[in-house]
Amino acid sequence: MSASVLYDSPGPKARVRNRIFAVAGTLVIVALLAVSVLRLADKGHLDPAMWDIFNYAGIRQNIADALVATLKAFGLAAVGSLVLGVLLAVARLSDHAPVRVVATGFIELFRSIPLLITIYAVWVAFLTDYSMWALAIGLSIYNGCVQAEVLRAGVNAVPKGQREAAYALGMSKTQVMTTVLMPQAVRAMLPTIISQLVVTLKDTSLGFVILYPELLYSARLIASNTQVNGQYPYVSTIVVFGAIYIALCLALSSLATWIEKRGRRAKTGIAVSEAGVTGVAQGNEAVLIPPTRTEAPGGFDGVAPGGDGSHRGDGADGTGITKN
Repeated sequence: MSASVLYDSPGPKARVRNRIFAVAGTLVIVALLAVSVLRLADKGHLDPAMWDIFNYAGIRQNIADALVATLKAFGLAAVGSLVLGVLLAVARLSDHAPVRVVATGFIELFRSIPLLITIYAVWVAFLTDYSMWALAIGLSIYNGCVQAEVLRAGVNAVPKGQREAAYALGMSKTQVMTTVLMPQAVRAMLPTIISQLVVTLKDTSLGFVILYPELLYSARLIASNTQVNGQYPYVSTIVVFGAIYIALCLALSSLATWIEKRGRRAKTGIAVSEAGVTGVAQGNEAVLIPPTRTEAPGGFDGVAPGGDGSHRGDGADGTGITKN
């Protein structure tokens, strides 16, 4: 029986007990799902007519328009939050106390305010006639503060020796931040950055509060204005629009996984040459030049430049020094 660092491996009795609990839990979940389906069927929510409404051209066009509106707001919010996150992270890491204090106060303020209040305040105070920009700016402010903390954690996680080595080479602080620290921070924190972008995508549903015609707003209109057999198709609408949100989030997560795997496969560094040959860089490839043996007058037998850089002489007295 093997042991783990975190817990002891279960014995025979524990394994039997865990299996019993797993089977019992599965049966309870299946029973709850069955009861839910039966109740929905009794109330007519599973009738084919409730789902047939999505075959209408008008409803399909509404869904397509809402999807485009959601992606527009998400695209603006994603770019805005990343740009703002980089600026706030750099400002919070600044050596200048006023800049650092202002950035810290901004981050802590808007991380503490609920996102819905931020979006509504931006809409009412500044952009009443531009709900899309109000939603994008509100999302950018909140998620930018979160991304700033993520990037700051990534920068602080980079070994200090790399920063000191960069300063020793004569780099300025801007060069160190842009060429050494920030690229490594982004690569290390990429999963967390993408996870926050998924949250940003889901938070676009808050646009219905400011009357922005995104997916949730369109779903509410369809469910409340379409009547089938004397009932409103809330269940079918929730299932369809929920599936759209799930598909969007899975697509974004798949993109993040692909980017991460591609970054791991990237070949970086300097090619190592074989013993006795010299590597000369040409473009992105290393060309190996074999050593060329030459024989000089007076018994000198050495290696010309392009070999290992040494000169071995065999003099008359065997000392390795050529005598004239």
